[in-house]
Amino acid sequence: MSWTRRFPAVPAALLAALLALLSLFAAAPPAGAHEERPVALPDGTGSVPAYRAAEPDLIVCKTDRPAFERRIAGFPDALRRRNLDLYERCEKSGYRHLQAAVDAVDRPGMNIAVLPGLYEEEPSLPVPTGGCAALKAPDSALGYQILSYAQQTACPHNQNLVAILGKKDLQIEGTGAARTDVVIDAKYRKLNAIRADGSDGVYFRNFTAQRTTFNSLYVLAADGFVIDDVLTRWNDEYGFLTFASDHGLYRNCESYGNGDSGIYPGSASDINDGRGYDVPRYAIEITGCRSHHNMVGYSGTAGDSVWVHDNEFDRNMGGASMDSAFPGHPGLPQNHARFERNLIHDNNADYYPYVADGTCAKPPAERGYEQGVVCPQISMPPGTGIITAGGNWNLYENNWVYGHRRAGFFLSAVPAFIRGEGTWSKQTDTSHHNRYAGNILGKDRSGASRPNGTDVWWDGQGRGNCWQDGPDGSTPGTLPRCGKGRGEVSGASARLVGEPVKLTQLLVCADYNVQARRLPAGCDWYGARGPERVETQIALAVAAVLLLVGGVLWWRRLRRSRLGTAAALLGAAGLALDVAGSTTPLQDTAVPALALLLLGLWWAGTGLALRPGRPWLARLTLLLGALTLLDAFDKAVLMIPWTPLSPAWIRALVALVWVLWAAAAASRPTPRTPSPPPPPTPVPALTP
Repeated sequence: MSWTRRFPAVPAALLAALLALLSLFAAAPPAGAHEERPVALPDGTGSVPAYRAAEPDLIVCKTDRPAFERRIAGFPDALRRRNLDLYERCEKSGYRHLQAAVDAVDRPGMNIAVLPGLYEEEPSLPVPTGGCAALKAPDSALGYQILSYAQQTACPHNQNLVAILGKKDLQIEGTGAARTDVVIDAKYRKLNAIRADGSDGVYFRNFTAQRTTFNSLYVLAADGFVIDDVLTRWNDEYGFLTFASDHGLYRNCESYGNGDSGIYPGSASDINDGRGYDVPRYAIEITGCRSHHNMVGYSGTAGDSVWVHDNEFDRNMGGASMDSAFPGHPGLPQNHARFERNLIHDNNADYYPYVADGTCAKPPAERGYEQGVVCPQISMPPGTGIITAGGNWNLYENNWVYGHRRAGFFLSAVPAFIRGEGTWSKQTDTSHHNRYAGNILGKDRSGASRPNGTDVWWDGQGRGNCWQDGPDGSTPGTLPRCGKGRGEVSGASARLVGEPVKLTQLLVCADYNVQARRLPAGCDWYGARGPERVETQIALAVAAVLLLVGGVLWWRRLRRSRLGTAAALLGAAGLALDVAGSTTPLQDTAVPALALLLLGLWWAGTGLALRPGRPWLARLTLLLGALTLLDAFDKAVLMIPWTPLSPAWIRALVALVWVLWAAAAASRPTPRTPSPPPPPTPVPALTP
């Protein structure tokens, strides 16, 4: 059912005006999205591949035997002997580069063993020549070409150090004692270290891939893949990127030092579209992984039907995020992620100063990624646990979320035109039915107190969203509660758009561009403090206008009224508190609600005082007072259920009319009481 059918009383003009305001976001789209050729999601007939312990069909090693023996000297005896046996075989019939072994794969189900060593894949590194140097293809926003599958096949090393194209059921395994014993290094000269494209059933195990201008390990359009005990690090964008894939498993992986996310299951197969919380299966499972010291630990535009459990996301700018904010991703809007039993903590890194000081403008090899530099690719709020920017039917249950200076959970909507869909009925189709229940907030696994700045930040849009009892601070101050059943919500809300000030903040903060070194002024995500923050600037501007208009109105019309004077004093106090409250948006404080209460009493008292001489302005003022008190109740006591708009929107529109009317009323001369006519001059009597 569409919003316009559900709420027929909402005037079409008002809805159009609100969505026009949201369209301002289009002026500042997020930068750094993953752009790929048009690709269809798998048909789902595949399966998660199983590990094969059989002897390898192909072996990769280097030729420096003394160096190899030094590498394996500390291995357990059995593993050291096995590697020596494999090396003997590799000297006779093996390959010196992984790409050469991949090229030799001639049937499904083959195993490649990669022996300990550093693999820089020298034959793949040179810049393209001949026809590969002049491919005709569209450019992405980041400057790389968006190549077709045929172009990838014809020129596999334009963008990839190792290209696995169309190979089925291929297993690639490092034979070291740890994943760092086998290292595949792109040296910042390729977009991807390893690309598996259209390769159903691919299995990666026990190695490291690193140092690219996009991502270390990229799996595209695969129906069946496993990433098992693999490390990725030091990339401009992603550590692991799996896109438009199904039947996938990440297990015991690690990723750090990435400008976007360590783990990115983008456009996972949208197998549960149209369903509620009860789903038959998930497209991708992620378990036992750790992602740290990235811009964000986990992300997924259209990260649909992903089961993320028993992982650790820590010491990033943000722990995990999923969104519907980038066009060209199959499966939008994002839906049906399930997060449970994850440790999501201490994600308070701030890497934006590396953009501001010019570090991220240097060539990638000179930025210092190996020393801890990260160049954030998109706009996001540092100090946040889990961010959902336009997602539906997501479950966040039984996670530990603690130690974040901003917020444990962050939920905001994203209108459909941001992803390139202009249909009116879709503009409010995100931020619905997200359930947050059973999570341990503000405490670590030992029970020690590790509070978040606030546990929940929500822009207010959406229907069916619910939170568990007991968040230690939230904005808004009250939240719809989850019932025992997953479909049960107490005090359910159904808002068309979020709170106006929060939408303005999101708009301002979205204007970030790492390539242009543009950090939005006014956004505290990038260091704005005090009166620099857009929320405080709005509060100051509103206070200035209302003090001016309200003060002149009181002086010209109400200064002799005790009720009007008392109301004016309450209004001045309310405006002062409103400005003060705007500087502490993440603290659990009653200041914002108290400010609204005082402002509501100001308008109510002013309206009563105006009734004798200005009855119609008095009625409008009383209405504004009632809406302000209702807004205070909505934010601090109970979020009014099943209303399409927050009272703040209607209050803002009425306040605009009131300011104009009150200014006009105050500017008119005060009517003077007419003086009684002078008595007639007596006419002297005439004498005869």
